[in-house]
Amino acid sequence: MRVIAGEWRRRNLAAPKGDATRPTADRTRETLFNMLTSRLGSFEDLRVADLFAGSGALGIEALSRGAAHCLFVEQDRAALDAIRSNIAAFDARSRTAVEAGSVMQLRAAREPYDLLLLDPPYQTGAGAVALDRLLRLGWIGPATWMAVETAADEAIDVDGLDIDAERRIGKGKLTLLRLQPDIADPNTLPA
Repeated sequence: MRVIAGEWRRRNLAAPKGDATRPTADRTRETLFNMLTSRLGSFEDLRVADLFAGSGALGIEALSRGAAHCLFVEQDRAALDAIRSNIAAFDARSRTAVEAGSVMQLRAAREPYDLLLLDPPYQTGAGAVALDRLLRLGWIGPATWMAVETAADEAIDVDGLDIDAERRIGKGKLTLLRLQPDIADPNTLPA
């Protein structure tokens, strides 16, 4: 696994030992970041959260392309070791934070993030559940982009979020989402 573009282009990424995580393939990551670049233009100064982070490859890629800060959230110990190893290898400690624990236990955000990257286990529905929770906890605002990798046949359907684009890649699917334009306050969504 390598960083695809930006400051750390072509540098290797550490992957977690064992088979508890499924790192995003280089081809899938490249497609995802091409989709995001066509919408965002630039990653400069973005606040990013890499959720279900695994090796942290998605967040590291965003940092390499100019993101100001990335929060990595992961609960698997081997994956956390890989994330910390990658952060150290890229000397990115000042631009990162690591939270050991479940995405489902995150607290309210002080302000919305610019980009949420989610790579939950396939066929669990965890991506949609996490997005619904994060929407209610203030992680998602009008300018937030969300990217979720799921199994190709897995649907992401969250009240208050619109699907901007979907792209199938092998056994997986990338989905980009945005807050529905008529949602001013996510806390007013029906329960």
